[in-house]
Amino acid sequence: MSGNKVGVVLMGMLVLELVEFTAVSSGLSFCNMNDDGITACKPSVTQPNPVEPSTSCCEALSGADLQCLCSYRNSFLLPSLGIDPALALALPTKCNLTSPPNC
Repeated sequence: MSGNKVGVVLMGMLVLELVEFTAVSSGLSFCNMNDDGITACKPSVTQPNPVEPSTSCCEALSGADLQCLCSYRNSFLLPSLGIDPALALALPTKCNLTSPPNC
């Protein structure tokens, strides 16, 4: 179940990054995760040297609508933004989050 949660988070991150790339305002919120949350988590889901998620990342992830993000789980957008789906799927566990979505 934790893998599903991370996939949801990664998809959300990907969509937010895509929106940033298209020059949408930085105040945008996607699945209850804003640009700051996406930015905080990106170092933890990017190869080749991912880092442990920061407190800011975990806080953003805990407030995200993981079920909403789940709908982006298999999107091609994540890899195109440099987000490793496997690393993203691991974030909820690394942040000690419970109740992963049923993706």
